[in-house]
Amino acid sequence: MTQVHVVAAEAASKSERRRSERTDCVVSVSYSSVDELFTEFTRDINEGGLFIETNLPLDPGTSVSMRFALPGSDGTIQTRGRVVRVCRGNDGEPAGMGIEFEPLSESASHAIDQLIRSLRAGRSDRVAVGS
Repeated sequence: MTQVHVVAAEAASKSERRRSERTDCVVSVSYSSVDELFTEFTRDINEGGLFIETNLPLDPGTSVSMRFALPGSDGTIQTRGRVVRVCRGNDGEPAGMGIEFEPLSESASHAIDQLIRSLRAGRSDRVAVGS
């Protein structure tokens, strides 16, 4: 079962580092580096990337391929990104890594934007994901 909820605010020091406000969105993400395949859960997502909860984060700068379905979507998003931040699980934050998307396809970008707008507005509309 997919869990989705919206986070109202974040500390200014963290939000200043990203281009878009994060929206809590817990979905399963399959990702791989050069020689390993993983399946974990996101903690949140925005137009620029997502945070994957894991006790074994990859090193900053590592390139990853990702595949995930957005809640209410009728398709899967496949994209690439790179690890830009690693959290070891201190100060009440879960262990994991922030991944910045490489340029998304127009349909994937639209689907993520549509989901985020719906979550922020408190709706759970269906999201169309094109190939």
